[in-house]
Amino acid sequence: MNWIILFIAGLFEVSMTFCLGKTKNTEGIELYLWIVGFIISTILSMGLLAKAIQTLPIGTAYAIWTGIGALGTALIGIFVFKEPTNFLRLFFIFTLFASIIGLKVVS
Repeated sequence: MNWIILFIAGLFEVSMTFCLGKTKNTEGIELYLWIVGFIISTILSMGLLAKAIQTLPIGTAYAIWTGIGALGTALIGIFVFKEPTNFLRLFFIFTLFASIIGLKVVS
């Protein structure tokens, strides 16, 4: 069950960075709404991570949580924020994904 909680914590990490990215081109009330989303996502992400490490090794859980956040943020950057891609960037995103799976398999 804590692996699922850890995965959800990683998704909130992605949500946090998405909200942060959306603040880049907004102003007024919309800016503050994205900031509120950022704060809520941060609290949920950290809280769920804290819950997950109650039974999972902290080093593994933290690495997977950050990996999910980094992988999700890179993909959001490519697909939502239209960041440039090239072979090496995609290659390293794939290796990050493989590393997350590898850590889960060996834990």
